Amino acid sequence: MTPQVDKTLHRNHLHAAFPPEARERIARHMKPVEVKLGETVCEAGAPLTHAYFPEGAVLSLLTVLENGAEIECANIGREGAFGLFSAMYSRVSFNRCTVQLEGPMLRCAIEPLRAEFQQCAHMQDLLVSYSETLLSQVMQTVACNSLHSVEERMCRWLLMMHDRAEGEALSYTHEFLARIMGANRTSISLAAQSLKNQGLINYRRGTMQVQDRTGLEAASCECYAIVKARFDAFLNPTAGAVRETRSGLMSDRRAARKVP
Repeated sequence: MTPQVDKTLHRNHLHAAFPPEARERIARHMKPVEVKLGETVCEAGAPLTHAYFPEGAVLSLLTVLENGAEIECANIGREGAFGLFSAMYSRVSFNRCTVQLEGPMLRCAIEPLRAEFQQCAHMQDLLVSYSETLLSQVMQTVACNSLHSVEERMCRWLLMMHDRAEGEALSYTHEFLARIMGANRTSISLAAQSLKNQGLINYRRGTMQVQDRTGLEAASCECYAIVKARFDAFLNPTAGAVRETRSGLMSDRRAARKVP
């Protein structure tokens, strides 16, 4: 399965990768919506009646505990969609879905998507492949939250948002970041101050701006690059295959050097 993706600015890449006939049929059911920062799109355990395709907005998937605590396990930008599990098998949301970055988004009722999934092998391959890629982000985020420092995690998160915001300033308070990252307010403030002192970011009055993108990438843990490579490979399988081939060749060469 090789998705043909039209990466036009402010267009959802997953929707653009649908087979042309299916995309045309589904487009009739798509409706544009505007969302605001912090708005709840769907609660954990609530029925999934619609799928949401960000075109500039970013959605955050939050795992919610019994005591009300929550932590982000994945986020979704124009590369994907929220609610597609319901087109395949699930009927309720496993996570709370909130708006992490304001912007345009398309909403589609589940029934037309489910009909296309059931009758089109290409759609089945595409949605299953996307779901696997999103799951890989969840698994990487779990490891990152458990093993990496708050400062490294903040770098990863800011890089992901910087990609989605296309370099624009990010409107986030330390309280918001603490909730999203599952960290206390003091840890977030210390990490932000450290990044500011290094000249990597600047912030004032709830607005953050990346100052040194290269430096921020160097200060981040490996999780940002791993997740980005997986989504790039999903949307551009040829480039992904080239990277995997190169990686395999490098591993073979390293192994060969160890052979006496």
